[in-house]
Amino acid sequence: MTRPSTHIFRLLKWGRTLARHGALRGIEADPNTPGPVKRLARVARFGTLQPRTPDYAGAFKDIGPAAIKLGQTLATRPDLVGEEAARNLLSLQDDLPPLPFAAIERSIDGTFAQSISELFAEIDPEPVGSASIAQVHKAVTSDGRAVALKVLRPGIREQFARDIQTYEWAAAHLEALGGEASRLRPRLVVANFKRWTNRELDLRREAASASELADVMHAIEGYHIPAIDWDRTNGRVMTVEWVDGIKISKVDELRAAGHDLKSLAKRLVLAFLHQAIDGGFFHADMHQGNLFVRSDGTIVAIDFGIMGRIDRRARLWLAEILYGLTTGNYRRVAEIHFEAQYVPSYHSVDEFATALRAVGEPMRGKPVSELSVGQMLDGLFAITRDFDMQTQPHLLLLQKTMVMVEGIATQLDPEINMWDTSAPYVRAWIRDELGPEAMLADRIKEDTETLLRLPDLIRRIEDRFPPKGGAPEPPPLPDVELVWERRERDEGSGRWLGYALALGAGALGAWLAAAQGWIG
Repeated sequence: MTRPSTHIFRLLKWGRTLARHGALRGIEADPNTPGPVKRLARVARFGTLQPRTPDYAGAFKDIGPAAIKLGQTLATRPDLVGEEAARNLLSLQDDLPPLPFAAIERSIDGTFAQSISELFAEIDPEPVGSASIAQVHKAVTSDGRAVALKVLRPGIREQFARDIQTYEWAAAHLEALGGEASRLRPRLVVANFKRWTNRELDLRREAASASELADVMHAIEGYHIPAIDWDRTNGRVMTVEWVDGIKISKVDELRAAGHDLKSLAKRLVLAFLHQAIDGGFFHADMHQGNLFVRSDGTIVAIDFGIMGRIDRRARLWLAEILYGLTTGNYRRVAEIHFEAQYVPSYHSVDEFATALRAVGEPMRGKPVSELSVGQMLDGLFAITRDFDMQTQPHLLLLQKTMVMVEGIATQLDPEINMWDTSAPYVRAWIRDELGPEAMLADRIKEDTETLLRLPDLIRRIEDRFPPKGGAPEPPPLPDVELVWERRERDEGSGRWLGYALALGAGALGAWLAAAQGWIG
């Protein structure tokens, strides 16, 4: 077990690096920062020369691979690190100097039962990408297919495990201070970070995420997920279909190649909405380096280490929130926040609706060039403290991804209106999920499942009280006393079977009557 003194030493060391980049200035100036944290920040920056403009991304990059990933996570938490730091961290590029190919080759050779020469006809020793966790090389399989070969850096799992221990220790002590530190739930931030990085450090999980997203997006034209080569994939090595295309950030090259940039921008936004709202499973690392455009105009996504997931109920809430904001129905948006228990019940729905109006109305009626989903969501985060809203990590990850998508779409088409592009999709999805057809389908499904359980229920009752063989002669009509005596003697066994049959017939009749009424 790591000693507290080791954790403190690491924190001070990292703090010195943050201080040299001016990244502790905001922590010290924030009135909500707990006193012990401010004192630790002062100790860390003592004697350092700080730049005029903080460079948060540069600081995390200098600290090391785990810090790069943590910085990308904190980019989703403007409520925790501040809007300025969150925007700066969005620019944090996950690239490091490449390792010698000999080290990568040893990693590949030790993870498969077959030798490298049996699996691959050729591997380019020059990497096409070198990130904090893995390095990517172009290769050709033994059966002649061009693939991308992603290999974990040697020792990276151990390094992450060591650093995450300190993150967990620091988060627990920070949350124990109570107040604002408790509301922001830093332990949950680190827990989510640990879960994401553990998934990234097992390349089979990333491959599975790519495969699942391909299923979600299979019916969407013009958006592609590279296929996984499962025979050449394990926990440390992932082999995927090679992508030939232009990076979506190279607007001039896309235009020169004859691509319709407006169409690309709209398709990117709708693809993201389909993932997040319809599928509930979305690519949460959609920065410019992870999106390509093929010669036929197809958008291709890569790198599925960070994925977001939203259950159906949260998706319904999210869709209604987005639609309510686009239409100015602030009262309904406020009600959803209370229904979802995002806002504690002791607050006023009307007051929260007014706060939402203060965020939404300044955006309404402005020209397209001034509309911003990111600005709207930043405004929403700004009111969370006043209404004691605990952070919702899945929504924060979604917000970060929405800002990324908006930024790329705006570069492709500066005139795009995110609201106009999103609203028809969201409106149609709400109608499909909450309209009368959806209600009928849900009711039929529930009642059908009930009816399907009845035969099993009846069989179990008959097993408990088996009928006698043969066809009994009809008994004479008994008088009232005989009926009562027989009821007492049989201890009610026949009664329960009759009740079950009556219940089944009644449920079937009620369902058919209701269905007839709905259909008619």
